[in-house]
Amino acid sequence: MTNESRVKRLSTHAILLALVFINLVPLLIVLSSSLRSPRNMTNPLNWFNEFTLESFESAYTRMHFPVALWNSVVLTVVSVAFVVLFAAMAAYPMARIKSRTSKFLYLFFLAGLVVPGQMVLIPVIQMIKGLGIPLGQYTPILMFITCSLPFSTFLYTGFIRSGVPEEVEEAAYIDGAGLFKRFWQIVFPLLLPVTVSVIITQGVWIWNDYFFNMVFITKALDAPLPVAMLGFLGDQQNPAQWNVLFAACILCALPLLVMFFALQKYFVGGLTMGSVKG
Repeated sequence: MTNESRVKRLSTHAILLALVFINLVPLLIVLSSSLRSPRNMTNPLNWFNEFTLESFESAYTRMHFPVALWNSVVLTVVSVAFVVLFAAMAAYPMARIKSRTSKFLYLFFLAGLVVPGQMVLIPVIQMIKGLGIPLGQYTPILMFITCSLPFSTFLYTGFIRSGVPEEVEEAAYIDGAGLFKRFWQIVFPLLLPVTVSVIITQGVWIWNDYFFNMVFITKALDAPLPVAMLGFLGDQQNPAQWNVLFAACILCALPLLVMFFALQKYFVGGLTMGSVKG
């Protein structure tokens, strides 16, 4: 290795280490502040000058953590389950049928990536009321499914085209397997990596969503974790309790971290294989 290449390599490593440090600083501030008492408002850059769980206890109690956690779990699990079901079933014919109609439908789903759900919120609410659907705790599920389908369908379509050989289905067809049997027993089990990618990407967004939950949910006991944290922001008369808020953020992130570490070995493969062919 020449001196010039060694210098370039060291420079690249130094830049990467600097970027890692810059990204870690906010996380260290959150962790350090959450381990302080709510009354300790010293400089947040003075890391780990106190170790106590008072802020976690206050956050756990005031945000009704078990109830808010259950609400978040229900919204996320139900929404992600329907997204996986609908996206996989929609992507299968678009990936296998070579026709103008399938290409049009594929582009139609991709167009949904361009339009944010917030832009069409008012007509969607009018349509929901026109259909007689009550606005309440589970109404955001409709928005979560609708907004997640374009990206999820894109991932499934690309993965089926590049990662699921047609010869496997042809062998099952010769053995007498029908369409639904080929899909559910042959194709869908092979979609595990991209399914995990959809679960993680869309599950994280749905879990952290604040906007749709705030619009449709009006009762405090029906609120998921992001909305339950509003009580710590404060106002002009009651300043924000940052230590308690940071502790609440960590409590909200723990289930996601557990899920990611449990499924991470499938995550990268599902994203990369699903994006080979568009």
